[in-house]
Amino acid sequence: MFTLPLGDTAQLRPLEPWHAQEFLAHIDRARPHVDPWIPWATFSTDRASATAVLQRYADKQAGDTARIYGIWLDGTLVGGVMFTRFDSASGVCEVGCWLEAAGEGRGLVTRACRALLDWAFAERGMSRAEWWVRAGNTRSVEVARRLGMTRDGVLRKHTEYRGERHDIEVWSVLAEEWPPASEASAEGTPVSEVKAELDRLTRALFGAFTNTGGGRPDLGVVREVFIPQGTIIANTGGTDAEPVVYDLESFIAPREKMLTDGTLTDFSEWEVAERTEVFGSVAHRFSQYRKSGIRDGERFEGSGRKTIQFVRTPTGWRMSSMAWEDA
Repeated sequence: MFTLPLGDTAQLRPLEPWHAQEFLAHIDRARPHVDPWIPWATFSTDRASATAVLQRYADKQAGDTARIYGIWLDGTLVGGVMFTRFDSASGVCEVGCWLEAAGEGRGLVTRACRALLDWAFAERGMSRAEWWVRAGNTRSVEVARRLGMTRDGVLRKHTEYRGERHDIEVWSVLAEEWPPASEASAEGTPVSEVKAELDRLTRALFGAFTNTGGGRPDLGVVREVFIPQGTIIANTGGTDAEPVVYDLESFIAPREKMLTDGTLTDFSEWEVAERTEVFGSVAHRFSQYRKSGIRDGERFEGSGRKTIQFVRTPTGWRMSSMAWEDA
């Protein structure tokens, strides 16, 4: 049985019927977190039903039509990824994921999905990979964005769950859009792994401000992705204005208030293009992004540019500084 490291103390492994008891214990922990969005937890309520779920995937894997893998963190199953559909004849597959709270904030799902997509495109010659997500599931949408997927559209009232019909967003990435695996860096760590970690930090930063669908922003993420001495600079006032320099706390406080007191609602921002370079234990990223929301009752859209500097610390990569301007 193969084991694929996902960084730190996390691993990706096949999830098989003999894991049923461990899988059930994990689903019991994940149920409140997962069940509002997908009926995954509903299918596994005891050992027999958990075994049946895993056996269905084992049978589908034997027929080359689906596959399922678990994510273990410090030896505990905390989530997983899967090909919910795998059609080699048409060259189209669908990737999905789930995760309990203990596994969040580490980029595990994104890294695991990248491994699946690397294999699907490079080894199996797939042409298109899809990501189906219930509208309003912002965490899942952010994974699709981190994977470089494009939002194709919405299937209105497509899926019924617990007596209510829901819209489904369809995202996709094509084989020609998928980046090839990178060579190893001078330090021996694959550049692809470093890049994946920098991608995770960047996406986490963008996602910290999201309050769409009635959700609450998580500005504490800013403290997690930056070193404590981090600096953030707003250069948005034009050529006649001085840049505004923040430490982490002076940056977080006013934005947390604005995003929770009703001033700025239905807000999100997301990266649309980037260029990242790694130089040993330092790196930088040029990022273009878009944003949308409702400010004081008025809908708005905008765009901008960021430059982000990273440093490698004993506990992993962190941001050291960021500057941005509105386009």
